[in-house]
Amino acid sequence: MWFGIPLFPERASTLAWRVDALYFFVLAVTVFFSLLIASLVIFCMVKYRRRSPHAVGIPTTVGLKADLLEAGWTVIPLLISLVIFVWGASVYFAMASPPGGAMNVYVVGKQWMWKVQHADGQREIDELHVPVGRPVRLIMTSEDVIHAFFVPAFRVKADVIPGRYTEIWFTATKPGRYHLFCAEYCGTRHSGMVGSVIAMDGPDYQQWLGGGASEGSLASRGEKLFADLACNTCHRPDSRGRGPVLDGLFGRTVELQDGSTVAVDESYVRESILIPSAKITAGYQPVMPAFQGLVTEEGLLELIEYIKSLRAQTEAPAARPESGGPRPGEAAPARTGQ
Repeated sequence: MWFGIPLFPERASTLAWRVDALYFFVLAVTVFFSLLIASLVIFCMVKYRRRSPHAVGIPTTVGLKADLLEAGWTVIPLLISLVIFVWGASVYFAMASPPGGAMNVYVVGKQWMWKVQHADGQREIDELHVPVGRPVRLIMTSEDVIHAFFVPAFRVKADVIPGRYTEIWFTATKPGRYHLFCAEYCGTRHSGMVGSVIAMDGPDYQQWLGGGASEGSLASRGEKLFADLACNTCHRPDSRGRGPVLDGLFGRTVELQDGSTVAVDESYVRESILIPSAKITAGYQPVMPAFQGLVTEEGLLELIEYIKSLRAQTEAPAARPESGGPRPGEAAPARTGQ
C-alpha cells in the first residue's frame, strides 16, 4: 500500500487486505489488457497500413492458427472472469458473515448525523468506539432517507435504509481514529455527515466504557419500555397470555399461518412490532395493535435487545396460548414492539 497517496487509505481491519488484494488484481488485469490491446492496435496500424493509394488487401484463408487464436481470446478472458468471480464471492461471503461472539452495536442514520448505541448503554453521536482485535457487528437503520455507512480504513460500506436493518462487521487491527463518511447523497448537508471510528486497545476501551454516564444497558431500558407499553400483559412467561412466550424465542424459527417459516431475527422483531399483521404466527390471531409511528428507532432497538436477552424458561418457549391470540414469532416481537 502507498500510504502517502490519499487514494489509498491505510488498512486497519482484518478484511482490508482481502479487499485490496482483489482490487489490485482487477486493476492489474485491466492495465495489462489495456496496454496489450493498445499495442496491438498500433502494431497493426503500422504493419498493415496502405503503402500506396491503389494498394489492395491480400485475401487470407482461415486455418488452424486462426481457430486456435479465436479459441484463445475466448477461453482466456472466460478463465480470468471466473477467477475474479470466485475471488470476489469469497470476499463477499466473508464480509457478509460475522463471526460468532461479535459485539453488537446499533447505528441509526439521521439527517445529518450518526447515532450509535452500545449494548452496555453508552450512546454516541458521530463517533464509534470499538476494541481492537474483537469482531464488531453493526446493525443499522435510518430514520429518514437512505444513507451509507463507510469506513475507508476498514474497507467496509453498507447502505442504511429506512424501515429495515442492514449489517456490516469488521475487526479493527490497530488503535487509531479513522474517518467515517456517509457515502450516499442524503440532502443538502450530506457532505457534513461525517464522523470517526476510534479503535482502542482492550484496557483503554474498558476504561472508556466505565468512564461515560450510562442510563443502563439497552436490554434494561427495553425491559422498562416493555412494561410501560403493557406488553407483558399479553406476552407472559407462563403461556397464558394472548401473545407468545418470548423467553428463548430470538434466534429460533417459527411457523406462520400460511405454513411458511421465518427466523426470529432483528428484522422480524422490528416488523412484528410495527406491522403485526405482516407475518402472523400459526395458532395466534391478528389482535396485536400496530406501533408504527408510536415507537422511535431507539425504542425499537431497546425492545429488540431486551428480547434477545431473554432466556428460555420452558422447553416450549413459543407455546401457544389456550385461547388464540397474536402469534408466537410475530406477535412476540410485536409484543415487544411498542
